Amino acid sequence: MFGFFSKDKKEKLDKGLEKTKQSVFSKISKAVVGKSRVDDEVLDKLEEVLVTSDVGVNTTLKIIERIEERVARDKYLGTSELNQILKEEIAALLQENNVKDNVDFSLPADKKPYVIMVVGVNGVGKTTTIGKLASQYKKAGKSVILGAADTFRAAAIEQIEIWSQRAGVPLVKQSMGSDPASVAYDTLNSAIKSDADVVIIDTAGRLHNKVNLMNELSKVKRVMQKLIADAPHEILLILDASTGQNAIEQARQFTAATEVNAIALTKLDGTAKGGVVLGISDQFKIPVKYIGVGEKIEDLQIFNRFEFVDSLFSNS
Repeated sequence: MFGFFSKDKKEKLDKGLEKTKQSVFSKISKAVVGKSRVDDEVLDKLEEVLVTSDVGVNTTLKIIERIEERVARDKYLGTSELNQILKEEIAALLQENNVKDNVDFSLPADKKPYVIMVVGVNGVGKTTTIGKLASQYKKAGKSVILGAADTFRAAAIEQIEIWSQRAGVPLVKQSMGSDPASVAYDTLNSAIKSDADVVIIDTAGRLHNKVNLMNELSKVKRVMQKLIADAPHEILLILDASTGQNAIEQARQFTAATEVNAIALTKLDGTAKGGVVLGISDQFKIPVKYIGVGEKIEDLQIFNRFEFVDSLFSNS
């Protein structure tokens, strides 16, 4: 079932999830201490472990329900098998939630340029993720153009400029305070003229007024559609995994404001709150497409539910 990733990528994922894994394992170990089989007391404690690991209440209840069904089938389910059962049931739950297992940075053949609009609050690693994404697509042999449509902050334009240079891809920008939709239009125009494969558009990370955010993102989409009828093909929401339940709240706000159809979770390597990946996948039925497991350009990985769950619940 496992083994999609290369050895070094899997090692990087294991290392990135180390804090979460240690936290979850130490809690599970305490929950089953002195117990040889999975009973109601173990399940109650497991429920507490998952909730406090930022999996979220609703998702936790679904996982516990699935394990209860297995306990009912196999009356003498041993606590030693708990990690394997968790691994299987969580992977199955993610599969039901339409989590697609991508293996590489390939693109649909009929979408050229493939347009990605990136949304998310400031400070979650939005610009960094855009830079890493651009670099990965370029490494995969694709031509990429970035658009600096977060014109609300001068720093945002400067940051994306630095990343465009690092990734070695062109950037379309205007001055601070320019109309974001105008920047998006120019970027798409440039991409069409240069026959680019991928366009990645940054947007302003403001949440304080959802109506304004919704209007702004809708306008950016409308203007892009004058050039490419079905753009953007991907609305990628960036969330910081280390904020735990706050990331779930941001997902709620952004999915209400625009049609998010992919999620990237950053900073998994620096947090014990990696369980939030499971809660977000389950609650929003939106595929987690990428995860950030380190600071290097290559540390943005395609999310694969089997590899993720394996790294989280393997004893080794």
